Amino acid sequence: MTKKYEQFSAAHKKYLKGLKIKTFSIHLTRVLLLLTLLAIWELCAAVNLVDPFISSSPSRIVKQIGTLFESGALVYHSWVTLYETLLAFLISTIVGTIIAIILYSLPFFRKVLEPYLIVLNSLPKIALGPLIIVWMGTGTKSIVAMGFLICIVITTISMLNGYLSIPKEKILLLKTMGASRLQILSHLIIPASIGEFISVLKINVGMSWVGTVMGEYLTSKAGLGYLIVYGGQVFKLDLVMASIVVLCILAGLMYAVVAILENIVNKKHSG
Repeated sequence: MTKKYEQFSAAHKKYLKGLKIKTFSIHLTRVLLLLTLLAIWELCAAVNLVDPFISSSPSRIVKQIGTLFESGALVYHSWVTLYETLLAFLISTIVGTIIAIILYSLPFFRKVLEPYLIVLNSLPKIALGPLIIVWMGTGTKSIVAMGFLICIVITTISMLNGYLSIPKEKILLLKTMGASRLQILSHLIIPASIGEFISVLKINVGMSWVGTVMGEYLTSKAGLGYLIVYGGQVFKLDLVMASIVVLCILAGLMYAVVAILENIVNKKHSG
């Protein structure tokens, strides 16, 4: 019996070692692929296979980022966009989740409002830009509102679908045990939808950045979206590309935070 256990333990260790090697290989390949693409891009720009004025190059982008950092513009504009994005992300996630809970608790109103949610989800939010500017003026409020509108409907629909997917048998079991609607909601529906909530957070990371930058395209005097628009207008494409790179980095970091939160939740549930 001990021999079998030792063999199983050795095999398990071998499996874990192979899994680690495979994960490391995937990460290494990703890094090498990125470096290869950047090297090809830099080489093509250096030998004028592509016009560096139009396509820029990794070295020019790094130089532009350094210039922005030294002048303080990088930190300032990055913070403005990050602040607006976080506001849109948090407000839309909280409000959308609350609306989903209310609609789940009120089936009649859910059925009445369902077609309106579908229409709002299909509506290009950029079409509401002029109205938002008129109603809220130019600046942070209108930009956050744009990000909010892009995230709120998808948050509500996703969370509502998560609540509705809970097996009816579990709900019926709690009812037979005398649980109230509030107890069913707090002890079953919401805890069982944590996975869906994490998925919504991941979606909203991208959508909130899209909404914020879109809002900055329409009306802004600061932010990475402003730099992109300004760079395009004066044909400073190095500035455009540098701003896009910084956007990618910030969005990636924000997604990483959500991924860490997901790991914590998974470990808590598995433990």
